[in-house]
This record gives sequence, C-alpha cells and structure tokens, in this order.
Amino acid sequence: MFMTIPTLMTWTRIVAIPLIIGVFYLPLSDETKNLVATVLFVVFALTDWLDGYLARKLNQTSAFGAFLDPVADKFLVCASLLVLVHLGRADVFVALIIVGREIAISALREWMAQIGASRSVAVHMLGKLKTTFQMVAIPFLLYNSTLFGMVDTHLWGTVLIWIAAVLTVWSMVYYLRKALPEIRARVD
Repeated sequence: MFMTIPTLMTWTRIVAIPLIIGVFYLPLSDETKNLVATVLFVVFALTDWLDGYLARKLNQTSAFGAFLDPVADKFLVCASLLVLVHLGRADVFVALIIVGREIAISALREWMAQIGASRSVAVHMLGKLKTTFQMVAIPFLLYNSTLFGMVDTHLWGTVLIWIAAVLTVWSMVYYLRKALPEIRARVD
C-alpha cells in the first residue's frame, strides 16, 4: 500500500515543506509571499483530512499510511513554525513547546508500541483540539495581514498559537499520565 492515492496525498505534505519555505526566498512582494505560503499551507493541510477519508472510503488503509500520516503532519507544522520564528511572527518559546512535545510524544508512542501498550497513548480529543488550533494559527501567521479588511491575522494567529501551546502541554501531560502505569511497570 505504498503507492495508494491516500499515501501519495500524505507524501505531498512532506513535499510541500520546501515549497512553503522556498516562497519566502523568491523575488516577490512580502504580501505575495505571505499569500502564496498561506494558500500552500492550507491546501496541503487539507490533504490530512482528505487522505484519511479516502483511505477509509477506498479501503486503502495501511500500516505504512498510519505511520506516515502523523509524521507528515508533524513535519509540516514544525517546518512552518520554524519559518514563522525566523520571520519574527511566532515566539521561539511557543515553537520549542510544540516541537518538543511532538518529539516526546512520538518517542513515547513508539516505545509504548514496542512494549504492546500503544492503546494507553492512543490519540485523544485534546490532541485533536491542539492540532486544530495549530492548523488555524499557522496560516493566520503566514498571512500576517488584515483579512477581509477587519481580521488582524497576526493578532489572532498569535492568540491561537499560544492557545495551541497550552493545549500542547495539557495533551502531553494527559498522554504521560495515561502511560505512567506502563512506564512504572517496566522500570520497577
């Protein structure tokens, strides 16, 4: 199931990373760079929903797809956060919280899978809520202007990314607490 439509869509999120970053090195106006990067991010972020839907609808789910999907999401979010920090649109502390949590929880999930306890760190609503806030905040911060003449996307993106950071810590604590009995059993 390496070359199914859903898996190819997942790969596009990884391919999108140099495109989104590269936009900021093109000889375009800042407004054009911001718009193109925002549109690219939104389009590729939507493939996250679409590839999952198609995998289920076309009965093309696979272990490889289940592995690659969250990896692609994390790459896209982390790369976008680094661009935003570089552009001075996101606080480095927020980026460290989000990237650090992604690394820690990915490692925790891998270890829990190895010991046969992956159910204790299965995706929870807090993680989905965190992802939703990130996926709205990032394009707002990439756009970095006024939308429809009245929405200050930098202000709202900043508020939303800080909410995402709080949810990031909260969800990490949740996953660690769920895994703690297994961790204690293996360490003792």
